[in-house]
Amino acid sequence: MSRNGPSRLQIFLSFLKLGCVAFGGPVAHLGYFQEEFVRKRKWVSEPEYADLVALCQFLPGPASSQIGFSIGLRQGGVAGAFLAWLGFTLPSAVLMIGFAAGLNSLNDLAGAGWISGLKLAAVAVVANAIWSMAGSLCPDRARALIALASAAALLVLGNAFWQVGVMVGGALVGWLLFRGKANVPKPDGHAEVPRTGWPYLVAFFLLLVGLPTLSVIWPNSWLQVGEGFYRAGSLVFGGGHVILPLLDAFTVDPGWVGEDAFLAGYGAAQALPGPLFAFSGYLGATITAGPGGLAGGLLALTAAFLPSWLLILGALPYWERLRRLKSAQAALMGTNAAVVGLLLAAFHDPIWTVAVTDSIRLAFALVVFALLRFAAVPPWLLVVLSAGAGYLLF
Repeated sequence: MSRNGPSRLQIFLSFLKLGCVAFGGPVAHLGYFQEEFVRKRKWVSEPEYADLVALCQFLPGPASSQIGFSIGLRQGGVAGAFLAWLGFTLPSAVLMIGFAAGLNSLNDLAGAGWISGLKLAAVAVVANAIWSMAGSLCPDRARALIALASAAALLVLGNAFWQVGVMVGGALVGWLLFRGKANVPKPDGHAEVPRTGWPYLVAFFLLLVGLPTLSVIWPNSWLQVGEGFYRAGSLVFGGGHVILPLLDAFTVDPGWVGEDAFLAGYGAAQALPGPLFAFSGYLGATITAGPGGLAGGLLALTAAFLPSWLLILGALPYWERLRRLKSAQAALMGTNAAVVGLLLAAFHDPIWTVAVTDSIRLAFALVVFALLRFAAVPPWLLVVLSAGAGYLLF
């Protein structure tokens, strides 16, 4: 436990609560994290949170899970990081592996009314996060223009791989404009970030190269499944939905998982809270050529998330030092404004376009936003109320 910080049990329970109610996908998760850990618990400041979002956009892997892992790491060391990941991932992982074991009724949830209510709650949560972060990270005309230009570029380009380019562009503009204005943040005495990260980075690259080699030299179903999911988790930028083509190619093309089973699991994943990467647990439990069942689900889940753990543990120590340089802080001022633009673009697609399909749903989202922003209703209660109202209305 970090001195004067939350206990590891508090870390686990806080993320477990979000793992049960954080519907809406990766962008919505950023809104839930911002509300819970920046505004409510104040475990990280707004600029620190934006810095973490920027870092995780640069790294491959599930961005929202990486941010949660990073918050847990800063508050409770390596143990806190894994407890944060476990709490956030556990509900969806249990449901996905259970679905693979035969809970087929989940496949019919995608069009349920209460799911529509949950999607609209996600609209309100993300809108509230953008409102708060824009006020803090875009306080002047220059940064507001960076945010709007970033959003416009991403809406036109429409590809998750361009997110990295937009972040780099924001960093360059920030470095040019704010070199004389940047303030170096004071070190956070409560953060428990490892002093060095190179062993974790070495382990990441050794596994990325070594596992395929071992699976050829020593053909083994366990090794092949672990290698495939590790590779998928290592090579995907943008997280969430972007991993689906890699998982499809790895599991469906060789005949390990049928196309119908793959799509059924993906449909169920849309109706669940927490990270979409938990879909890997379903696939691992479904694979007939590997261990399958609970063991296969746990193997696939661990292998898919392992690269992101190693990258965060490896990169965060150097990131913490880099962000304390004045020139780097100037670049981060631009990058953080670009993060607001990224959230704004993602708010439109897929959050808005999927959830707000008529005037009734728009009115619903506005009411939920007002309750969250101005009446200070807790997000978890809004999720429950939105699900109930959605069930009655839709």
